[in-house]
Amino acid sequence: MGLVDRHLKWAHLAQSKHCWAGFSKANTHAAFRFVCGLTGKSSRHTTNRIMSRRPSRRLADGGNISFISSLHSKTSSSPLLSLGLVVVGSFLVIGYLYSGSGGVSCTVEVQRALPFLKKAYGDSMRKVLHVGPETCSVVSKLLKEDDTEAWGVEPYDLDDVDGNCKSLVRKGIVRVADIKFPLPYRPKSFSLVIVSDALDYLSPRYLNKSLPELARVSAEGFVVFSGYPGQHRAKVAELSKFGRPAKLRSSSWWIRFFVQTSLEENEAATKKFEQAATKRSYKPACQVFHLKSYR
Repeated sequence: MGLVDRHLKWAHLAQSKHCWAGFSKANTHAAFRFVCGLTGKSSRHTTNRIMSRRPSRRLADGGNISFISSLHSKTSSSPLLSLGLVVVGSFLVIGYLYSGSGGVSCTVEVQRALPFLKKAYGDSMRKVLHVGPETCSVVSKLLKEDDTEAWGVEPYDLDDVDGNCKSLVRKGIVRVADIKFPLPYRPKSFSLVIVSDALDYLSPRYLNKSLPELARVSAEGFVVFSGYPGQHRAKVAELSKFGRPAKLRSSSWWIRFFVQTSLEENEAATKKFEQAATKRSYKPACQVFHLKSYR
């Protein structure tokens, strides 16, 4: 009997006895099977055939569970790996931005220190002169304070400045002047003078002229913000603007130089500034020297 005839016979038998019939592809060869309400040997044989196929399915399911478990273990460890990558990436980005921005800016530090300078100088902050690169930013912030007048001296050429800075220059509030030469102000024109980032680019020869000028135009003291030795300051592209790399000196060097130029430390202002900074957990990123004006 041919294979097709045998399949037709089994299908006819299944229909007559209300049985289920169909093809199964559990193995590579197709096999026709039927299950019905037969008793005896044929029923047991059919049941055994069905049961014999189940262990292979369980084995396959078990393999899937093991595979899923391994994936789950890898997934559970991935958050820690991701967190580590994020932390490392953050440090790299911060380092890149830090180097790209030219490092520490004492002019920016002046703006952070303004609340503590007010505590130290009180009414002496009513007429302030700032000397240093990007002075427009400091002057603009000072002008927003009540009962405060501010002026600025930009020691270098103003390139690519915004409209606000151009307006300050037109009004004469900000001037471009080489601090190697006498400042264009009368003696004691300002109650307080603040200088940042400018003296670090001067040699001792020119410091001998610039520091006395700052003391001359101030009435109640002046403050020097200078970088710490080892800090990264100017980018190579900025050397053409400043003329030379920043010379970052130690506090002991500055103190000796102040003594040589007959400048005295303003101990009262230093104490008030440090007390105010300590209360707010403020630690300056630059060296801060409080000096007395010439009498």
